Amino acid sequence: MKRYRLLMSLLLLLFGLQPVASAAQPQTSTGAAANASVGQSIPPTAPPDIVNGTAPLPAVNPNAGAEGSTAPVNQPQQEMRAAWVSTVYNIDWPSKPGLSIDAQKQEYIRMLDELKATGMNAIIVQVRSESDAIYPSALVPWSRWLTGTQGKHPGYDPLAFMIEETHKRGMAFHAWFNPFRASTSKDPGKLAAQHPARQHPNWVVPHNNQLIFNPGIPEVRQHVIATILEVVNKYDVDGVHLDDYFYPYGKEAFTDDATFAAYNQGRFANKGDWRRDNINTFVRDLYQSIKRVKPQVEFGISPFGIWRNAKDDPTGSDTNGQSSYDNLYADVRTWIRSGWLDYVAPQLYWSIGYKPAAYDKLVHWWAAETNGTPVKLYIGHAAYRVGSNTTDWATSDALIKQLQFNKGYPQVKGSIFFSAKTLLNNTAGVRSSLKQYYAAHTQ
Repeated sequence: MKRYRLLMSLLLLLFGLQPVASAAQPQTSTGAAANASVGQSIPPTAPPDIVNGTAPLPAVNPNAGAEGSTAPVNQPQQEMRAAWVSTVYNIDWPSKPGLSIDAQKQEYIRMLDELKATGMNAIIVQVRSESDAIYPSALVPWSRWLTGTQGKHPGYDPLAFMIEETHKRGMAFHAWFNPFRASTSKDPGKLAAQHPARQHPNWVVPHNNQLIFNPGIPEVRQHVIATILEVVNKYDVDGVHLDDYFYPYGKEAFTDDATFAAYNQGRFANKGDWRRDNINTFVRDLYQSIKRVKPQVEFGISPFGIWRNAKDDPTGSDTNGQSSYDNLYADVRTWIRSGWLDYVAPQLYWSIGYKPAAYDKLVHWWAAETNGTPVKLYIGHAAYRVGSNTTDWATSDALIKQLQFNKGYPQVKGSIFFSAKTLLNNTAGVRSSLKQYYAAHTQ
């Protein structure tokens, strides 16, 4: 542990330091600040009404713009049109483990060319899916999704190749990290010897047949931030992107009573507020660390699409499902109003008019929440649902109607589609429809 902490200190100095209940989700600190409590989340305030897509300025946290809340330097002026590329389970790239270097490269080039032709101007690639890497790392092992064996060198640097090819096409590259999933298997014996869960078994909690890093441990948060800064410093990424995996999904209890007892120290009356403070601290420290190193690199998070339900909080959305705040302990409102994000991309994976979580109602809510703040709002779309055996998603019209609906909200600055594979396969004509739509709405 002492040796690890010494290594971490050196690295940090060097780096500048679903249906609502089950919708498929994308597979999305320095010094004393790592242990500093952010404190209570921002108290709820009623969101403003939006009339015809234009909202009055909402009440903004008085602490927004405080120390570490650096304004983005390189805000793109064009609409974001992006696709998620999952590496976990070989969902999008590479198509299977063990492909030759040339085959992996050709798959990525074809994907880029198809996405650019469809109208995309950015790509969000999962570079860390389970505390692993698709680049040479001093902190985590090589991803098994590349070669079939975790820790095995693929023979080249996939991330460097991807960034170069993406920029050649005038597209932005955002590096996507799953922060707290340690392994998709609960068996640590299947992990490479250098995997952090093998080296620090006390850092992980078995949960739902996986291993999850415990966000309540300060060293865990420092480690995750160090792995992200490793990429920010070494590579010319345009953005750092986190998904919705903070405290884990599912009904199974996350066993962190001992951590709560050890680290709460009477600060919070209940574990929920303590957990949210852990995630708030992580998000704040990561944002500040990125901006110290490369202010032009954007930092965004794609949370679960419901912040809170109105039945639990009158300032929440008119929805009925699990929520980011209550189930994942991710208080996105606090992040937005504190200025810890450059963009937020809620995963609105439901159709217009879907009663438990209507797309239209949620766009309205998020537009009000971000209005008057410097945080850009992108919408995460469920392209993977197009062509499914449901009336709402039978054709690609469902997706096009969502894009058309977004036009009524100037707060919406773009869209991200899950996932690239669906677009490339042109399921139910979804890629053709998007290509036609974007061609008619040139930037």
